[in-house]
Amino acid sequence: MKFALPTGRGILAVIALVGLTACVGYPDENGILDPYEPVNRQVHEINKALDSGIVRPLSEQTAAMPTELTRPFVNFADNVGLPGKALNGLLQGNVPILATNTMRFIINSTVGIGGLLDPAGAIGITEMDTDFGATLSVWGVGEGAYVELPFYGPSTERDALGRVVDFLIDPLDRVGLDVQIDYGTYVRVAGQVIERGEIGGTIDSVLYDSADSYAQARLIYLQNRRFELGETGEATGDADFVDPFEDF
Repeated sequence: MKFALPTGRGILAVIALVGLTACVGYPDENGILDPYEPVNRQVHEINKALDSGIVRPLSEQTAAMPTELTRPFVNFADNVGLPGKALNGLLQGNVPILATNTMRFIINSTVGIGGLLDPAGAIGITEMDTDFGATLSVWGVGEGAYVELPFYGPSTERDALGRVVDFLIDPLDRVGLDVQIDYGTYVRVAGQVIERGEIGGTIDSVLYDSADSYAQARLIYLQNRRFELGETGEATGDADFVDPFEDF
């Protein structure tokens, strides 16, 4: 199934929708707007149960495997996400993001055997991460309220809509190899499980060692997302703080 790129009216509709949802309530003294906290906490508990019952055990098994076996899955998963990142670079008017991610995708999809290997990284062409939530930020759209999404975890109204748009405009089915199109989604899931195992201690410390894992995950996500987007003025940001949920 193929999707057309959004028209000008479609993009304006997305911006308008985010703008409307961003008007709910006022941020607290820490710059956090969370009018949906009761529902968010329920979703958080569901996500924790899924992690402890399924994802965490699987990730522990992959962490015990040799990296020579697991790293190709992560490489492939990262590679199939590059066309969408390149497209967002175009929408942001960011030539380095567009050019770097495009070149990396071409090299790794050919010389790197569909993305299983990372020859682009070996010559210094590293991924420049972005998404449609970042595109909306560049366009001046506010982040809106904090939300916790089922399966995905911490987010904001702007980033939640960004995920939907990223899915709809993903150009992989137009530029990718058949194997990338056929197995891209499955390998992305596998790649996330493997990466969960690689940083398991950090995620476990937030989810299972915190007095309030919901508040801790919310704070970490918002601080790092705002720093990443250059919006640290909206709340305190820490350049040295790592968000364990960034790509998970």
